[in-house]
Amino acid sequence: MKTFSAKANEVPRKWWIIDAKDQVLGQVAVKAANLLRGKEKVIYTTHVDTGDFVVVINAEKVRLTGKKEEQKSYMSFSGFVGGHKSENARARRARHPELLVERAVRGMIPHNKLGRAVYRKLKVYKGDL
Repeated sequence: MKTFSAKANEVPRKWWIIDAKDQVLGQVAVKAANLLRGKEKVIYTTHVDTGDFVVVINAEKVRLTGKKEEQKSYMSFSGFVGGHKSENARARRARHPELLVERAVRGMIPHNKLGRAVYRKLKVYKGDL
């Protein structure tokens, strides 16, 4: 028996909607990352994009446990001297709540060419559909 290897153009793709309302951020991100990579499919192949499309709604209502609202910090760097900026999760949620979910999912998928292709299939919205 030959080993089966999935081909990207033959993979059936579905659309999944995840409602993040009152759910823990990490659990939403794990579910989205697994669906994006195709890890829940029988035909999963590590070097082929076998994942589905994922839409996350109600990103502003996602829950953070413990004191992460005040203590978790998000860093950015402009590339210039003194260009380091930091904000906590509460400020990030007030400005761009969808970035909380996007960054959590991005940290759970590979940081290479395949990971970028997988990440493009993620859509995050702060409100309901």
